[in-house]
Order: sequence, then structure tokens, then C-alpha cells
Amino acid sequence: MSTEGSRRVEVYPDREVVVEFDPELTFECVDDCTWCCQHGVLLYDQDLLELAQRANLAETTTDFRGEKFVTREEKDRDEHVADDGCACAFLREDGLCSLHLEEDWKPTRCSVFPLGVWLEDGDLHVDIRDSAREHCEGLNVSERSVVDNLEAFLPEVLWDLENPDSDREL
Repeated sequence: MSTEGSRRVEVYPDREVVVEFDPELTFECVDDCTWCCQHGVLLYDQDLLELAQRANLAETTTDFRGEKFVTREEKDRDEHVADDGCACAFLREDGLCSLHLEEDWKPTRCSVFPLGVWLEDGDLHVDIRDSAREHCEGLNVSERSVVDNLEAFLPEVLWDLENPDSDREL
């Protein structure tokens, strides 16, 4: 999946990532775009430990193919939901995330979006998720360079995971 335009970027001391996307790319979440909250949030082990301090895991998580995800629940509205009427359990009626706003915390998967990460030949690679290219309204709408702010998108725990592949959905 490597491209000629890929380049190595140090995100943390001794923690590099191979960037596969255009280094000019910018990203900023836009109001009323909750597309990333509609498909199930994969939880890595560290996320489960941190979420357990903030919510009841039995009520807010589900197992799927041997992995933990935040529960998707039916919402009583037509906006901020997937075609099936469901979205992340932590997505409030106003389209904002209760974990991010009230707890000042996000699961790793939420921080990574709209990027996708995967291991290839021992290196962590990052690109724009294919689904984000199609649906994410926050791409190239601001001055916030993704390459210059990779630490905001890529929590350090990603380098320690056996399988950081972020393209798994509920």
C-alpha cells in the first residue's frame, strides 16, 4: 500500500510514522458532522481501562469478532445517525460527544479519525481512511495541517499495539 509520496515523520521521540497522504492536507471537525460516530468505535485495551473509569462497560460496550466496541444505540432523531438510526452510545442529542466534552477524553480510534493506521513491515503507516475521503466534511476546510499536528491524531499507544489497524468496524 506504500506510495511514492510516502515519507517518515517523527511524531514522538523515537516514534515514527510513514505518512501516505498529501502533506498539505488539513482537517478540522465541522459542526453537525457526526459521520465518524455512526459506525462503531473500536476500543483497544488501554481505552477499555480508561473508559471503565468514566462509564459502565457492561452498558456501553459490546463484543464483536472477539474485539470490544462502544455500543451503537438507536437514537430518537433523524440527524447524527447512520441509515439504521443508530450511533455511538456517547453521542448526545445535540450531536456532540459526552466523553470528549464532559470527560475531556477520547478513545484512541476517535483521536485517529479521519486517519487510518496499520502496521506494514514493522512500521506504523497512516493515510486518510477511504470512507473519510467519501464522507468526512472536515478535510481541507481549515488551516490545521494534519502532518504538523500528528500527535493530536496518533496517541502514543498505537506504537505498542500488536494490531493497530483502525479499519475495523462494528
